Amino acid sequence: MGLQSFERRLERLVEGAFNKTFRSGLQPLEIGRRISREIDASRAIGVRSGPVVANQFTVALSEEDAARFVGFHDALARELEEAAREHARDEGYSFVGPVSVTFDTDEHLRRGDFTVHAVIAEGPGGGAGSLVMPDGRRLELGREPLRIGRLPDCRIALSDPQVSRHHAEVRPAQLGYEVVDLGSTNGTLVNGIVVKEHPLRDGDVILVGATSIRYEES
Repeated sequence: MGLQSFERRLERLVEGAFNKTFRSGLQPLEIGRRISREIDASRAIGVRSGPVVANQFTVALSEEDAARFVGFHDALARELEEAAREHARDEGYSFVGPVSVTFDTDEHLRRGDFTVHAVIAEGPGGGAGSLVMPDGRRLELGREPLRIGRLPDCRIALSDPQVSRHHAEVRPAQLGYEVVDLGSTNGTLVNGIVVKEHPLRDGDVILVGATSIRYEES
């Protein structure tokens, strides 16, 4: 499912200027498939909601393919990272740190050849989750609570009259993270349901005022 979504997004992404780049030679979908196989092969017993799998991937390309991908690395890395997250969600896997895909060049590789090095790496401060804002900005979670509200001392500060000064917090829990309403006037919702305290699962959407914030175990 993750690769299917990745393929659809990639088709939109490579329209126009990028279309010629991928008409022949190494295809991004090949890299996505390899990453999904590396995820499956890295499964380890975990204490979270499912087997722990690799979350950091280094893709080594030939010099020729690396040159073809210049200017496209960041966009492609973001799509591959999202494909990895979706694959993990579909299979019930967990991450212990942020998902990242980086590119490297190996002069010994021939055109069309590539390698993927995958590792399980804990996030900063032991964090294993992140909040994704509507604009795509990603905030990594750690051991300290992340506060949401209208005041500037909040890590997520929202200029929305529906949001209380200190509205809610996302806190570390026994297994992952939870969102806690801080006695806000208009309440905090998770997946459309008003909550006081709620354990977060991958893909949950927190609604604070008019702002939707997605939680990801990555």
